[in-house]
Amino acid sequence: MDIYTVKGHKDLARDPNTNNIVNINNVEYDQYMATRESKNKKNEKIQNIEDEVASMKNDINDIKSLLKELVNGSK
Repeated sequence: MDIYTVKGHKDLARDPNTNNIVNINNVEYDQYMATRESKNKKNEKIQNIEDEVASMKNDINDIKSLLKELVNGSK
């Protein structure tokens, strides 16, 4: 692929086929992808914790209902 460097920007080049400006700095791209993956994992972990807390809340409400039934049934 032929590319033409952008004057004054060593990390940018122009693709003559599409006329698009592209970043040719692979190190920055790799850092971006690593950061993005890290954020995705963090968000996934938070979502799993939120789901577990919601499940525990439901379980506690079920237990409370059963305890109320036991208390009311023994009177």
